Amino acid sequence: MTSKILDSQRKFAIYLPPDYETSQRSYPVLYLLHGGGDDQTGWVQFGEVLRITDNAIREGKATPMIIVMPDANTGRRGYFNDIKNEWRYEDFFFEELMPYVESKYRIKGSKRFRAIAGLSMGGGGSFMYALHHPELFSSACPLSASAGPLSEEQMKERLARRYDDNTDYPADVMQQYYERHSALFMMENLPVDDIKSVRWYIDCGDDDFLYEGNSLIHIAMRKREIPHEYRVRQGGHTWTYWREALPVVLGFVSDAFHQY
Repeated sequence: MTSKILDSQRKFAIYLPPDYETSQRSYPVLYLLHGGGDDQTGWVQFGEVLRITDNAIREGKATPMIIVMPDANTGRRGYFNDIKNEWRYEDFFFEELMPYVESKYRIKGSKRFRAIAGLSMGGGGSFMYALHHPELFSSACPLSASAGPLSEEQMKERLARRYDDNTDYPADVMQQYYERHSALFMMENLPVDDIKSVRWYIDCGDDDFLYEGNSLIHIAMRKREIPHEYRVRQGGHTWTYWREALPVVLGFVSDAFHQY
């Protein structure tokens, strides 16, 4: 698809349920985000999304759904607008990608029938997108999430290390960017009813180097009495871990897609 916002052609992978071609009905949608270094093919090639989802649907563990896997690696890596607002990936996602796929395919375009999940960098995208737009997603499932900076100082270090950006931004610009891109800050400060309107499934392995941010978010949610599922299973930051997580995620988001 063509993106005016990113001034480029953008790719995405799509999973269609087995009965899509023979039915006339519309389907729920899961936006499934890849991690850093992968692209729209990551969940297809390494995550085995076709086999796992086909099996989950056939076994009755997941409802038939469409899965959209966008590319967030081409041009620049990441799911967010940059601090200079020159690369606006998040705007592309909500203003161009979602309207495009939800009109091109038979998708039920309402909050109840829309979910988001992702791994690592995509787990961070899942946190931020659902926190920025709780009115759009019924469920969010961050896996081994890179949950954003835990402090403004950490954010400055990341800008310098990852983007070679040592610009001395005004304090208010830094603070605003931090507050919008730290899942921990948002969990601690956003209106609790907004956060509660999303069903949360958070999973991070006991040997994962991203354990700290996920653990602190879990604690913050407990303190604010925000319902959520939090899992720490044996494993690290690996595709083996995420393949094992995917059937559970499909079942979790299906619970919202079904009638309660």
